[in-house]
Amino acid sequence: MDDASARGFFESAFMPYAVTASTGEAQGLITGYYEPVLPGSPTRSATFRYPVFGVPPDMIVVDLASLYPDLGQRRLRGRIEGRRLVPYYSREEIERSDGRFNAPVLAWVSDPVALFFLQIQGSGRIAFEDGSQLRLGYADQNGHPYRSLGRHLVERGELQLEQASMQGIQAWATANPDKLRAALDANPSYVFFRALPELPSQDGPIGALGVPLLARASLAVDRRFVPLGAPVYLATTYPLSDAPLEQLAVALDTGGAIRGPVRADYYWGSGAEAGAMAGRMRQQGRLWLLWPRGEALPQR
Repeated sequence: MDDASARGFFESAFMPYAVTASTGEAQGLITGYYEPVLPGSPTRSATFRYPVFGVPPDMIVVDLASLYPDLGQRRLRGRIEGRRLVPYYSREEIERSDGRFNAPVLAWVSDPVALFFLQIQGSGRIAFEDGSQLRLGYADQNGHPYRSLGRHLVERGELQLEQASMQGIQAWATANPDKLRAALDANPSYVFFRALPELPSQDGPIGALGVPLLARASLAVDRRFVPLGAPVYLATTYPLSDAPLEQLAVALDTGGAIRGPVRADYYWGSGAEAGAMAGRMRQQGRLWLLWPRGEALPQR
């Protein structure tokens, strides 16, 4: 199907609806994400000493919707302590574990900041020295709320707002190794991964809908406001630019930091070039949900 035919199909079969906040605000934050590729090892060494964890066997997931349908898709994560269900370990407790935390290790990497951003992206690849790669997909999260590292550093005067990109944070970490651990711990959220050996290398990572993401055509959204699988027209600008970025994409993913109706994360692809674009993207933009003509809109 050529561009003209595709445009005709969407214009005839779908009706666009502007996505707005309850206040009527039509502009929102558009960020970018990508699939990182980290050098690593299947075994621990002096160089590769930071673990990439799978799901810990002692983490309990409580699906509240099955007990209280009015709570929607909410879930609790915790662990058993005596006869009580208590919150699961925070990032600080996991990283500084005294032996209580135990989870399978999928790989070892050399850079704690790169590992931190791997968790924020939610998927990635570990490149081993023999040339092989391990694909990683999001498996679960420890139940703690996500806190922005960039915002934390800005609030403490460590960075200016315009410096709080992925690249700016990485530069700050290199210059301030003594402050790094405490800064990372300010985000109590911790992501656990699963190995995806069956995923073809040319495919993108698996999104929340369970299908591979397509570079520059996929969005992570807040599924409370934008249904997964829906076509969405995005109107924003390129990172650090006023050049328009306007295109049709598909809502295929979600993210811990993607909260609110006019909020989206644009998937740039895999590797360093995609990471350079994603890390600098913090633009204002608008969203239009394309919904089949004649069908009732989903209820919030």
